[in-house]
Order: sequence, then C-alpha cells, then structure tokens
Amino acid sequence: MPLRFRLTLLYTSLLGGILLLFGVLVYLLVSALLLEQVDRTLRITTTKLLESSRVSAIGQVEVVTFPSLELTSNVYIQLWDKRGQLRTASPGVRDLTQALAPESLNAPRPVYDSTTINQTHVRVFTVPLEVDGRPVGVLQAATPLTLVDSVRNTLLFTLTGLALVSMFLAAVASWLSLRRALAPLETATQTAQQITRADDLSRRVLYNGPPDDEIGALISAFNRSLERMEALFTSQQRFLADVSHELRTPLTVIKGSADLIRKFGPDSESLDAIRDEADRLTRMVSELLLIAQAESGKLTLSLGTVEMDSLLLEVFQQMRVLAGERISLRLLELDPLTIPADRDRLKQVLINLVSNAIQYTPAGGQVTIGMERLDSQALRLTVSDTGPGIPAADLPHIFERFYRAEKARTRSRTSGFGLGLSIAYWIIEAHKGKLEVESREGQGTTFIITLPGQV
Repeated sequence: MPLRFRLTLLYTSLLGGILLLFGVLVYLLVSALLLEQVDRTLRITTTKLLESSRVSAIGQVEVVTFPSLELTSNVYIQLWDKRGQLRTASPGVRDLTQALAPESLNAPRPVYDSTTINQTHVRVFTVPLEVDGRPVGVLQAATPLTLVDSVRNTLLFTLTGLALVSMFLAAVASWLSLRRALAPLETATQTAQQITRADDLSRRVLYNGPPDDEIGALISAFNRSLERMEALFTSQQRFLADVSHELRTPLTVIKGSADLIRKFGPDSESLDAIRDEADRLTRMVSELLLIAQAESGKLTLSLGTVEMDSLLLEVFQQMRVLAGERISLRLLELDPLTIPADRDRLKQVLINLVSNAIQYTPAGGQVTIGMERLDSQALRLTVSDTGPGIPAADLPHIFERFYRAEKARTRSRTSGFGLGLSIAYWIIEAHKGKLEVESREGQGTTFIITLPGQV
C-alpha cells in the first residue's frame, strides 16, 4: 500500500474519530438539555396540580380543578388511589385504562420514565402521594417527546452529514498536499533507480523546500550518502588500480628472475631479486591486512604502560643509523611521561614517520623529533623535516591508501607502497588520538600526534 494512501487514510480516520467524539458529545448534551427541559415542565405541572388537590375524609386524594393546564403545557395526568384504582385522568388519556407507566406505580420516590403509549413516545413523571407518612395515591404526569425526538434526529442527521463531508474534504486535501510533500521522495526514488541502472553515483536529488524540515533533512542525508558512496567507489577503483600496479612490478621481477634461472641456471643475483620482491609482497599483504582490520574496527591493541621518553629515545637510536651522515637527526629535550598505549604499535608509527622524513629530506637537511605535555595526561609528539614539503592539493589525501605526492616525493623501489601513513593514521585513531600534518612547499613538513591519557 503506497505511503501517500496510508497517510491519507490515517489523517481521514483521525479526523473522523475526532468528529465522531465531538458529535456524540454534542448529541448527548443536547438530548440531556431537552430532557431536562421536559422534566422541568413535568415537575412544575405536578407541583401546580398538587396545589389544587385535596384529601377526603376517607383518605382519597382528589383533584379539585383542571384549569387550562393541559392546554398550555401539553401534559397528561393520571391520579391513582392507594388501592390502584384510577381516580382522575386528564381528557387526553381518559380512555386509557392502564397506567402511563405501570412499572413505576409502586415506586417509593419520584421517578422519570420514557415509554411508548399508543405508538407515541412520552416522558412520564411518577410522584407517590403521602399524608402523615401514609400512602394515599400516585400521581403520574406525561408529555409527548415528539419534538425532542425530531430535534435529536435532525441533529444526528446534521452531525453525520457534516462529518462525512468533512472527512471527504480532508481526504481530498490530504491526498493533494501529500502529493506535493512526498514529491521529493518520489524524485529520490527515481534518482536511486537511475543510479542503480546506470551506476552513476554523481547524481544528486534536488530539493527546493526548506532544508531544515524532515523531507529536507532526508534528502540532505541521502545526498551525503551518495557523496560518500561515490567517494568510496572512487577509492575502491583507485585502490584496485594501485594494488594491481604495485603487484605488477614485483611479479614482473620475480617472473624475469625465474626465466633467467631457467635459462642460465641459478645465480645469487636472481635469487636475491626473487627474495626481495617476495618480501615486498609479504609486507604489502601484511599492511593491507592491518588496514582492513583497522577500518572494520577489529584492530586490537595490547595496552600497557608506555614510558614515552624511553620509546622516543629508542626510535631515535634506531633511526640515527638510517640517517647516517647525510641527515642531521635531532631529539629535543624529553620529560618523563607514561601513558596507557600499545608500545609496538606506537613504535611502528614513529619509525614510519621518522623514516619518511629521513627519506624525503635532501642531504644536509634536518629531522627533529619532539614531545611535550599538553595537560596532566595528554601529550603531543612531533616529527619535523626540512624537506621539499607537500603541495596543498595533496594534503587532504595524504593519509589515503596508496596515495603519494609524486611531485614532492619521488618513487623508488625502496619507497614503500603508500600504505605507511594510512596505517599510522588508523593506529593513532585506535588510541583515540589524532594524526595531523602541516606542510608548505619548500618549507618542510611536520607530522603531529596527539594522544590522550586514557584509551
């Protein structure tokens, strides 16, 4: 069942329910007011009648006179004695031998009844008569409810007609308004179907309404999802292309070396080449597996208390061998500081950042490692170099898989696969920290690691 039809049915049903409740209340209120007016007329009539009545010496109650009472109020009277004999009746009911309300003749107190006499709906007021606590008779007064019934039937017909007309108009208005309100959803559906058929994630849903309403928020979320899907799809295509490219080189070397061995026999150079390229493939598979674990949230950390000053000093000692005499590797003054972290993972990040800085810094340049306390728990690590820097256009993509700023950092067999920064980013994210980069062309690059005191 379409949403538009269901919402129209819901709105119409709600309006019908409200009108039904309102109509029932109005009908009951009007009926109660009309009956109250009739009962009041009967009370006044019986009171005036009793004022003109007397009790005989033998205990019989008699009506002295019947003035124009029945003519003015359209009330019919019956007076019954204590033995159940009809003593007096108004002209309109003198031919009636039974009581106006037989079931109420023995009522101990005044009571109202609605009954039908000769196919006429009447209201009967029964008043037991007593003298000095002794019953002497019963007075019954009745008046037709023809006018009351006519008013109630007219009111019922009017309320029912108004309810049906209102529900019809509400259904038409809801159907038309919902058509306009849900038009953006139909557009979004058509866009999604076109994307499915054409695999074109560049399409977006246009919406001219207010952006802060529910439909606008939904369309905005849908467009953001399309943007993310397009980015992921593009990233996946680039990832597959990059993996294919990265695999092609070592596989070509391995195949070429194998052909040389088959043709000329084993030699150390060919075997070393096969071993080196196999190691490169192993490293790439390990790095890809690590990134996949990080992106799926399955990257586990072996947390422990890490003395950051000792860790930085250890990294400095290892990287100084790599820098040699070509690069000046400098370690700023360190304060003793411990945090809960995975020591091996943090060391992996630092070695990656420092080795990159050394690799891309020209001879005679300088790489600086620093650490400072931000507050009682958090700390900030920095790795700065005096290399050529990273172009501004490349900075937003620097942590993407297989991404390398080729203009600033040339590729070589030893330059890796472009996965190191992605791995470093995910490791720091797993520690609930931040990895940022600041760089300008010709002015060097600084990587900044911010780590909290609790993970």
